Amino acid sequence: MAIVLNGKKLREKILADLKIKISKFEQKPKLVVILVGNDPASKIYVNNKQKCAQKIGIISEVIKYPSDIEEHTLISKIHELNNDPTVTAILVQLPLPKHISQTKIVETIAPEKDVDGFTPYNFGKLFSGEKPYVYPCTPKGVLLLLDEYKIELEGKHAVVIGRSNIVGHPMSQMLLNRNATVTVCHSHTKNLEQITKTADIIISAVGKNIIKGEMLKSGCVVIDVGIFKDESGKLRGDVDFDSSSKIASYISPVPGGVGPMTITSLMLNTVELFENNL
Repeated sequence: MAIVLNGKKLREKILADLKIKISKFEQKPKLVVILVGNDPASKIYVNNKQKCAQKIGIISEVIKYPSDIEEHTLISKIHELNNDPTVTAILVQLPLPKHISQTKIVETIAPEKDVDGFTPYNFGKLFSGEKPYVYPCTPKGVLLLLDEYKIELEGKHAVVIGRSNIVGHPMSQMLLNRNATVTVCHSHTKNLEQITKTADIIISAVGKNIIKGEMLKSGCVVIDVGIFKDESGKLRGDVDFDSSSKIASYISPVPGGVGPMTITSLMLNTVELFENNL
C-alpha cells in the first residue's frame, strides 16, 4: 500500500515556522484579496485565505465588489494598491465575471506584489529558467509535498495531466527546472494509459475522475490536484484512490493532500514578497 502524502500535517509545520518568523518583523506583511461577485466557491477560498493569514500574523484585507463592477474601476484599484507601500501582496480571486478581461487584470498587478505568480513578468521568468518573484501556489505546494517526503525528481519521468496556466503549465516547467523529464497530457492526448504506465510521477489536475490503478506503473508517485463534487455531493479527485494506492508507492489524498499546500504556499509567497522589500 502506498504511503499517503499528508498535506495537512506539512501545512501545520510550515505555518508554525512562518508564525515565528512573522512575529520578529517590526512591520507586518499585508495581503490584499479582491473578490468580485458572489461565487460560493470563491467566497469559501477567500475566507480560508483570510483566516490562515490572520492566524500566523499576516494583515489580511478583503475588498469586495459586485459582479457588475466596470473593468476600469478594478484596474484603478489595483494601481492604487500597487502604489501603496503598506501592501505587500495582491491577489485577485479568479474566475472573474465575463465582461472583465482576466488577462488585463492580472497584467495590471505589479510583479513584485503578484502573490500568485501569474503576471507575464513572473511567468516569463519561470519559463526562461530564471527565478520569478514567487512561484505559482499550487505547483509550489506540490513540490513542497514531494520534497518533504524526499521524493527524487531528477531524471524521473513526470507526467502532468492538464495544461492550465494555474497548474499544468507552471508545474511542467518547475519540474523541468528540477531536471525531471516531463510529458504533458491534455484533453486531445491519445492513448493516455500508455503514457501514464511509463510515469515515475503523475500529477493530475483536470477535475475529472480519470486515473485508475491499472493505468499506473508499479511504485510510481501519484499527486492528485483535481477536486470536484460527484453526483452525491462527495468531494472527489482525479485519481481513484482505492485502486491506485495499491499500485503506487506514494499518493496524495483528496481532500487533505495538495489543497492545504496551496494556501500554505500563498502564505509563504506573501512573506517572500515582504522579505524582498526589507
